Amino acid sequence: MVTVPLAELLPRVGSRVRRVREAAGLTQAELARRSGVSLRFVADVERGAGNASLLRLGELATALGVSLAELVIEAGPVIDDLTRFGRLVPSERRRRLGGERVAIALVGMRGAGKSTVGLQLAGHLGVPFVEVDAEIQARAGMPLGTLFSDHGIERYRVLEREVIDALLLSGAATVFATGGSVVTDPVTWPDLRRRARTVWLRARPESHLRRVEAQGDARPMRGRRDALAELRGLLAVREPLYAQADFVVDTDRLDLLETVWALEQWATEEA
Repeated sequence: MVTVPLAELLPRVGSRVRRVREAAGLTQAELARRSGVSLRFVADVERGAGNASLLRLGELATALGVSLAELVIEAGPVIDDLTRFGRLVPSERRRRLGGERVAIALVGMRGAGKSTVGLQLAGHLGVPFVEVDAEIQARAGMPLGTLFSDHGIERYRVLEREVIDALLLSGAATVFATGGSVVTDPVTWPDLRRRARTVWLRARPESHLRRVEAQGDARPMRGRRDALAELRGLLAVREPLYAQADFVVDTDRLDLLETVWALEQWATEEA
């Protein structure tokens, strides 16, 4: 690894912001307007004179349509293999992934962060992100709740297999989030493990429930006297199956940025 002088951190971040802005075809004034900051602030950041907080960098990243990691990937203070990978253009990132199993499937209970992590990871790797349940709803032509109530779990399983099979048959590098119960299907789960690179986003039951509640989803609690106890029981049953995944990330221990970086490093090392 190569160390970087701390005095170079701000100029490196500023240079990265400028390159990402120019790649997006934006002027400094347009970036300032989109992010809600002043033009002077954008100019100061880009010349390495503005000591922007994470919140302000996050606002710039949102306006640029990239993750926060994209703006700090070269900042150091250490240049490691993951930083070098982050410098690559998306087409080169895809080439580095290579291998026979180019699809990365995220598994875990609802509230594990599969959608949030998957979207960020796909953006970093320069590949598409797919929500399996969203594709199932599109094929069924109805919400999942209606699908389950009108046609049962059997129909859901058929559509789930069709969607996942289509993703894997395409041969395209993809990151996709599966439904929480995919590991309980004795046909789909072994097939997924054989044809894709699987990741379990692990969390405590309390974290799953808290995250789902924060999303405004009341389904886990509706009509249940002790939703947490039920969730603990369900997770206990599924944990041995989730643990069969190729890679496990503890999302209670790592924040979003750390989780995505860990997955990037794993994906490129394993390729």
